[in-house]
Amino acid sequence: MNFLRGVMGGQPAGPQPTGAETIHKLCDRVASSTLLEDRRDAVRALKSLSKKYRGEVGTQAMEHLIHILQTDRSDSEIIGYALDTLYNIISNDGEEEEQDESEDGASSGPGKQSSKPVSEESSHKQSDDLGTQFTEIFIKDQENVTLLLSLLEEFDFHVRWPGVKLLTALLKNQCPQVQGVILVSPMGVSRLMDLLADSREVIRNDGLLLLQQLTKGNAAIQKIVAFENAFERLLDIITEEGNSDGGIVVEDCLLLLQHLLKNNSSNQNFFKEGSYIQRMKPWFEVGDDNSGWSAQKVTNLHLMLQLVRVMVSPVNSPGATSSCQKSMYQCGLLQQLCTILMATGVPADILTETINTVSEVIRGSQVNQDYFASVNAPSNPPRPAIVVLLMSMVNERQPFVLRCAVLYCFQCFLYKNQKGQGEIVATLLPSTIDANSISAGQLLCGGLFSTDSLSNWCAAVALAHALQDNLTQKEQLLRVQLATSLGNPPVSLLQQCTNILSQGDKISRRGSKVQTRVGLLMLLCTWISNCPIAVTHFLHNQANIPFLTGQISENLGEDERLVQGLCALLLGICIYYNDNSLENYTKEKLKQLIEKRIGKENFVEKLGFVNKHELYSRAAQKPQPTFSSPEQMLFDHEFTKLVKELEVVITKTVHKSSEEEKKEEEVKKTLEQHDSIVTQYKELIREQDTQINELKEQVSSLKAQNEQMQATAAQQLSQIQQHKDQYNVLKLKLGKDSQQLGAPAEGTHVNGLQSEELGRLREEVDDLRKQQDLLQAQLSEKDALIDSLKSGAASPMEGSSGSSAENSVDLLKELEALRSQVQSQAAEISQLQAQRQELLKMVESPSEQAKSSSESRVGLEQQLATANSTVAILQNEKAKLQQEVAESKKEQDDLLMLLADQDQKILYLKSRLKELGESIEDEDDLDARDQLEDEDEDDDDDEEEEDADED
Repeated sequence: MNFLRGVMGGQPAGPQPTGAETIHKLCDRVASSTLLEDRRDAVRALKSLSKKYRGEVGTQAMEHLIHILQTDRSDSEIIGYALDTLYNIISNDGEEEEQDESEDGASSGPGKQSSKPVSEESSHKQSDDLGTQFTEIFIKDQENVTLLLSLLEEFDFHVRWPGVKLLTALLKNQCPQVQGVILVSPMGVSRLMDLLADSREVIRNDGLLLLQQLTKGNAAIQKIVAFENAFERLLDIITEEGNSDGGIVVEDCLLLLQHLLKNNSSNQNFFKEGSYIQRMKPWFEVGDDNSGWSAQKVTNLHLMLQLVRVMVSPVNSPGATSSCQKSMYQCGLLQQLCTILMATGVPADILTETINTVSEVIRGSQVNQDYFASVNAPSNPPRPAIVVLLMSMVNERQPFVLRCAVLYCFQCFLYKNQKGQGEIVATLLPSTIDANSISAGQLLCGGLFSTDSLSNWCAAVALAHALQDNLTQKEQLLRVQLATSLGNPPVSLLQQCTNILSQGDKISRRGSKVQTRVGLLMLLCTWISNCPIAVTHFLHNQANIPFLTGQISENLGEDERLVQGLCALLLGICIYYNDNSLENYTKEKLKQLIEKRIGKENFVEKLGFVNKHELYSRAAQKPQPTFSSPEQMLFDHEFTKLVKELEVVITKTVHKSSEEEKKEEEVKKTLEQHDSIVTQYKELIREQDTQINELKEQVSSLKAQNEQMQATAAQQLSQIQQHKDQYNVLKLKLGKDSQQLGAPAEGTHVNGLQSEELGRLREEVDDLRKQQDLLQAQLSEKDALIDSLKSGAASPMEGSSGSSAENSVDLLKELEALRSQVQSQAAEISQLQAQRQELLKMVESPSEQAKSSSESRVGLEQQLATANSTVAILQNEKAKLQQEVAESKKEQDDLLMLLADQDQKILYLKSRLKELGESIEDEDDLDARDQLEDEDEDDDDDEEEEDADED
C-alpha cells in the first residue's frame, strides 16, 4: 500500500519511483489482487496517471483494463475507473486541453515563446498518432467494441457516461473500422439510439456527439438511425430547447440531421413522407425587432437554413426535389423564408444564406416561382422583392457574397420559367416601361452599362438567363431601344452591347476589364444561339465581324486568351445558325474569311481556350456561383453547358467544305421529308391505336355490364323463388293452424309476410263490419214492418185476417233466421278481432325486446366505463406507490452503503489508534461498563432505603 499512498498524494518515505515503475506495480496489482477493493484502488491510481503518462499506461495497462471490463461488471465503480482510463489514453481531447493549459502558463514567461509553434505541431502529431495506435490495438479484437456496446446498456451514470465518451473517441480515431463493427453487432445502433432518451442531459448531449461521428459517410448506418425514429427525437429536442433560440444542443441536433439527410435519398424521402418538413416552419419565426442576435442563434439559424437546402439541393433527383418544394410551399415554409428575406435588422450572413435557401426552394418549381414573383417588400410604395434584390446586386457597396446570392436567386427564379422570363423582358420593351417606377429591366441595363465590372458581369449573366432556351424572348429583346445621349437616335440593346465590347479598353472601369468583356460575350453567345433572326441582326452591323476576326487573330497575353476563345465561339455561332439571308455574310463566306485571316486550325485552337480555363471546370460543377473573390467570377454554370453543346458542332462546321455542306443539306432535306412522312404515319397509327383502345375499353365495359346484369337477374330470380317457397310454406301453415295465428311460431315469419297477412285480415274484418251494418239495417226495417203488422192485426178486419196471419208467421221465421245469421257473423268478427290483437302483440313484442335489450346494453356500457375508470385510477395509484417504494428502497440502499462506509472508516481509525498506542474501548466494553454502573447505582439506592427504614 506504500506505493499507492505515494501515488494518491501521501508523503513518500524514501526515493520516489519513476512513473513507469509505478505504473508497472499498479498493473501487477490489478492482475494479481484477489480483493476487489485492491483492484479498484489500483485502477483509480492508473486513471490519475493516464493523462500525464499516457503512453506508458496505454502500453502496459490496456490489456488489464479490458480484462477488468470483462470480469468485474458487477462493480460499477471499478468499471467507471477503467472506462475513464481507456478514454484518457485513446482520446486526443485531453492532450489538447493540457497543451492549452501549458500555453496559458508559458505565456506568463516572456522568454519562452519563440519555440512554441514547432513544439505544438510536433506534440499534436504525436498525440494523434498515439491515439490512433491505441485505438487500433483496442478494436483489433471486435469483441472489445461489442463489450463496450453492452456496457452502454447499464443505467449507472459512472458507467454509461465514460462509455459514451470512449466510443466517441474510438470513432474519431478509426471511424470506418468502428462503424463496421457496430453495423454487424446485434442491436448495436439501437443501443446507441437509446442514449437520446436518457433523462440526464449530459449523457444525451454526448450521445448526440457520438451519433454525429457514427453517421459520418456511412449510408447504411444513416438509414438504420433514421428508421429508429431519430427524426422525431431530434425535432422534439430542438423544440424543447427553444428552436433557434436554443443552445449548443440545438446545433448538435442540426448537425446530426445534416449527416442523416445529405446525399441520402432514402432518408430524405422518409423525412418528407413523415411530414417532418412541416415541423421546420416554427424555426424561422422572427419578430419585428431582430437586433441583438446572439452568436449561437446565428449559428443555429444558419444550420437550419442549410438543412432546408439539403432537402431541395439541385444535386438531388428532380422528382424528390420537386416533391419537397411542393411540401414547403403548402406548409408555409417558403412564405416564412420570404418574410425573413424582407425583414429588417437580420444579420448579413443570415440574410445571404436565406437568399440562397429561397433560391433553391423556388428553382424549377412554377408554383413557387409565381409566389416569389408576387412577394413585395414592406416599402412605401411597395416594390417587388425581385426589384429590391436586383438593386442590391448592381450596388457595388453591398458585400460580395450577398451580390452572388442575389444573382443565384435571380437565376433560380428564371430556371425553366418562361413566364418569368417574359415578364423580365417585358419590362425592357417600350410599350411597358413606366417612368415613375424602377423595373427589373431598368436595373439590369443600368448594371450592364455601369463602370463597375462586377455589376457588368452580374447584369449580363442575369439577362442571359432571361433568354435561356426561350426563342420568343430572344426575338423580343431585339426590339429594345436605348437612348444613349440627347440628340442622337436610339440604339438597339444588341448594338450597344457590341459597342461596349469593342470599346472595352477605352472605358475606365473599376475592377477587371476582362470580366466585363467576358460577361458581354456570354450574353451575346446565349442571345444569338439557336436564333437565326438575332444572328442576322448581329451580322447586319458591318463592324462586328472585323472586330471578332481581329480579336481572334491577334497574339494576346494570358489574360486575353479567354476573350479570344469566346470571340471564336461567337463567330462560330454566327456560322452555325446562319440562314444565309445576308449576301456578304453567308456561311461559306464566313468560313472563307476564317480560313484566310485566322486559319482553321488556329480558330479551333482559340476555341479550345474556353473549356481549358481553370475556372471553367469549377463553374461547371454546380449551379450556385461560389467564388472566393470578384476576380474569379468569369463563367456561369448554364453557359458551360452551352459551350459543351456548341464546341463540337462548330468545329465540324468550320472544317466542312461547301460541297459537303450541300450534300448534308440535301440529305437533311431528304431526311426531313422522310421524317415528316414517318411522323404523319406515326400520328395516323397513334390515332388508330387510341380508337382501338377506346373500342376495346367500351367492349370490356359492356361485357362487364352484361355479366353484372346477368348476375343480378339470377340473384333476383333466386330471391323470387325463395319468397314463393316461403309464401307457400306459410300458406300451408296458416291453412292447417288457423286457430293458432298468434302462436310464438309466427315470430319466425318474415316481416314482409306478416305485414301482408295483417293487411289481408284487416280487409276481411272491414268487409264483415260492412255486412254487419247492412244486416242491422235490414233487421231494423223488418222490426218496423212487424210493428206495423201488429198494429194492423189489432183492427177488426175480417177479410184480411187469414192472409195477415200467414204473412206474420213468415216474417217471424225470416226474422229469426236473420238474427241467427247476425249472431254467427258477430261471433266470427269477435274471433277475427282476437286474432288481430294477438298478431299486433306479436309484431310489437320484438320492438319492445329490442328496446329493453338496448337499455340493458347502455346500462352495461355505463357500468363498464365506470369500472374502466376505476381500474385506471387504481393503476395510477399503484404506479405511484411502486415508484415511492422504489425511491424509498433506493434511499435505504444509499443509507446502508453510507453506514457501511462509516463502519469501515471507524474500524480503520480504531486500528490505527491502537497501533499508535491509544487505548480504545469497543462498544461491547462500553456497554458492559454502563451496565455495571447501573447496577452500582441500584445498590446504593437500596442501601439508602434500608437506612431510611431503620431510622
